[in-house]
Amino acid sequence: TRSVTVQSKEHGGFRNIIGSGIFISPKGVLEHAGSVGLSLIVWVCGGGICALGSLCYAELGVTIPKSGGDYSYVTEIFGGLVGFLLLWSAVLIMYPTTLAVIALTFSNYVLQPAFQNCLPPFIATRLLATICVLFLTWVNCSSVRWATRIQDIFTVGKLLALALIIVVGLVQIFKGHYDALVPSAAFEFSQDPSFGQIALAFLQASFAYSGWNFLNYVTEEVVEPRKNLPLAIYISIPLVTLVYTLTNIAYFTSMTPEELLTSNAVAVTFGEKLLGMFSWVMPISVALSTFGGINGYLFTSSRLCFSGAREGHLPYLLAMIHLKNCTPIPALLVCCLATVLILCLGETHNLINYVSFINYLSYGVTIAGLLYLRKKRPNLARPIKVNLLVPITYLIFWAVLLGCSLYSEPVVCGLGMVIMLTGVPVYFVGVQWKEKPKWIYILLERVTYLGQKLCYVVFPQEDSSETEPLTAKAVD
Repeated sequence: TRSVTVQSKEHGGFRNIIGSGIFISPKGVLEHAGSVGLSLIVWVCGGGICALGSLCYAELGVTIPKSGGDYSYVTEIFGGLVGFLLLWSAVLIMYPTTLAVIALTFSNYVLQPAFQNCLPPFIATRLLATICVLFLTWVNCSSVRWATRIQDIFTVGKLLALALIIVVGLVQIFKGHYDALVPSAAFEFSQDPSFGQIALAFLQASFAYSGWNFLNYVTEEVVEPRKNLPLAIYISIPLVTLVYTLTNIAYFTSMTPEELLTSNAVAVTFGEKLLGMFSWVMPISVALSTFGGINGYLFTSSRLCFSGAREGHLPYLLAMIHLKNCTPIPALLVCCLATVLILCLGETHNLINYVSFINYLSYGVTIAGLLYLRKKRPNLARPIKVNLLVPITYLIFWAVLLGCSLYSEPVVCGLGMVIMLTGVPVYFVGVQWKEKPKWIYILLERVTYLGQKLCYVVFPQEDSSETEPLTAKAVD
């Protein structure tokens, strides 16, 4: 529908990468890196790896000019099964877990000022996070326009918080408060560094950098992609890397590594130490940022469900939209339910390892597809063609990172792989098996009909004289 198309254009480049992850990941990166200096190196190198991946995705984006990102490319190159597994893991793991992490961060930052000397209660954080997800699901179900306005307004909170942290941090440096950044102190390790722990530090940082590939979800609508995709990469990735590195440097001008590791809300602790009577600005700014982040991920994840259902890889009910509001209510409800379930399952930083491992697995498979396509169809038109060293370097780093992560956190990473592989029987039974017994089709039809009645949804009709004005009105 047009409502999906127009809104998606706003989720790319610098704005899409800069997110609430920078308020979540610093603690996890420092914990696994073991020193301030190595943690800063991880942040810089993380941006470099994102740049390599982005260049590979730019080639894929103009070679296979389909919106949908990883899912579309892998399905085109490797076939339906591999594409379905990426879709399955995204719907069950990546998006719900990311939403759960951001929602928990939102509740921690809101509640932390009331529990200054201890952690907020487990039940309180989960309850507030659930209420936030339910409310934003209702907003996205009610109106595309409301969801768009929330995204625009709450982006301000994110940028305000980062600008304030960086400026205050630079002032601290000019005043000489940079003891933790002196090389002799910065490389004092709290634990012996290992490949496994450094790999987990990269996974934590990658959560903050996630979003670098979202422009490929709307490739069909990018004006002059041959020119603008590389331009977006050359501008946004270095800028994001600079912002993230300066933010972490600012944290260390006011906190010792021990204080940062014990903080449940790093930006709040930073504000309490340096902003005095204006310290309340920081939790409010971060809460606004994370609130907008939840809204954005709900929008994106529901559209992925919508696209998968439209291709026949998910139940057709998920490809339906509300008759009047033109919003994919069934897909939004599935995303909401999965997120609420995951909210009850784990601690924030374990969830980040969980989702980042699956994310990197998807990136690697997609970039391996680029090399496979080069060999299989060497004469295919490629308006952008990166040097072979770019995907090869990325895949070497990818293999080392995932191998070390799996060795260090076999339960967390292994469980993610198991859940992804559960999609294999689901694919063969649900998608490939065409001659199902008649009673299965009757049951699916009744469930779909019931869902239509409850959600008041129908299949979108692109050329309908009724749907187009409704959709345009929802966006305008």
